[in-house]
Amino acid sequence: MRYSVNLPNFGDFADPRNVATVATAAEEAGWDGLFVWDHVLHRRHRGRPFGDPWMLLTAAALATSRIGLGTLLTPVPRYRPQQLARQVATLDRLSGGRVIFAAGLGGPVDDEYRSFGDTAEPRVLAERLDEGLELLARFWSGDPVDHHGRHYEVRDVTLLPATVRRPRPPVWIGGFWPRRAPMRRAARWDGAVPLFETARHGEVPDVTEVRDLIGYVRRHRTAGAERPFEFVLGGATPPDPARARD
Repeated sequence: MRYSVNLPNFGDFADPRNVATVATAAEEAGWDGLFVWDHVLHRRHRGRPFGDPWMLLTAAALATSRIGLGTLLTPVPRYRPQQLARQVATLDRLSGGRVIFAAGLGGPVDDEYRSFGDTAEPRVLAERLDEGLELLARFWSGDPVDHHGRHYEVRDVTLLPATVRRPRPPVWIGGFWPRRAPMRRAARWDGAVPLFETARHGEVPDVTEVRDLIGYVRRHRTAGAERPFEFVLGGATPPDPARARD
């Protein structure tokens, strides 16, 4: 079991220097990873500054040498796959192969997509997520890519450098449980980052629901099932030192 710190990319943590300070403290204290959210707009937090997650993680990478780094999570349909592939590969090189890539539809969907004239139709976004993930994996390989899909087209493109981690960084998929489709998607990759309808951010999920989720994902693991697979569960550290150590 490993432990990570999860930060929003707004408010105090919009400043890369603050994120670097937390990353350094987390590494020195023995934590295993630091993750930041990837929001471009969240109207619930209007008026706060927002930081670009890849710039925040760059600051964290330069301040550390061991902990894993990534987003929780990146809305792949909001990005151009080629741009995102470059950002992730650059960070992976800078950090010496410490990037973990978590992906999903993101949200709030109206804020993140419709506010900028993009579709907010879940089916279309899910198609773009799946197609985008496949493209990212191919781009990260450093091999030539030709692709003619429903949403993206690539003509004889090779993006270098490839990622340090081979064949690619671990890919985790997020979604709300008990919705089944995101967890079937997760079963095709390297990890699941579930939020629970009964346990939102900072809340510990019920162990029975966790067991149901794990069983469901295991039943859908086929191709690449021999690879390690991780379940990422949330909680909050109590402020009382003794309870925090427990």
